[in-house]
Amino acid sequence: MFTEDKTKKPKVVIDTNVFVSGLNFKGKPREILDLIWKEEIKVCISLFILRELEKVLEEIFGWDKERIGNTVERIKDKTIKVQPKVKISVIKEKNDDNRILECAVEGKAQYIVSGDKHHLLPLKEYQCINILSPAKFLEVMPFGYDTSQ
Repeated sequence: MFTEDKTKKPKVVIDTNVFVSGLNFKGKPREILDLIWKEEIKVCISLFILRELEKVLEEIFGWDKERIGNTVERIKDKTIKVQPKVKISVIKEKNDDNRILECAVEGKAQYIVSGDKHHLLPLKEYQCINILSPAKFLEVMPFGYDTSQ
């Protein structure tokens, strides 16, 4: 009889908006980042996501280059780097969101975690990759992560 391996860490792509929120505010996005730091999930990341994160942290949140560099290095140390080979253009309204899908497909992710209610979350799923909000992802964690803390 086949039984699901509950110890296997889910493979995830984290949208830039979740990184930004988690790095700047408390809440569910911060809990997602805690899972990364504790290595409770496997996270795929692309150069596009890292560059977009650097840009937003500097231009919108006023982070200095040293702080950004240290944060990006920490993220790189805890993630799996992927270089998407296939170009996706499913989302016509915001082409940058297709880069998130490309990373997930290339990394063979099970989940995309995003706060994007206009483009990514409405898809719900792309090529068998579930697209969930941070709160929903924390609810369905296969190893019963307690979101009440």
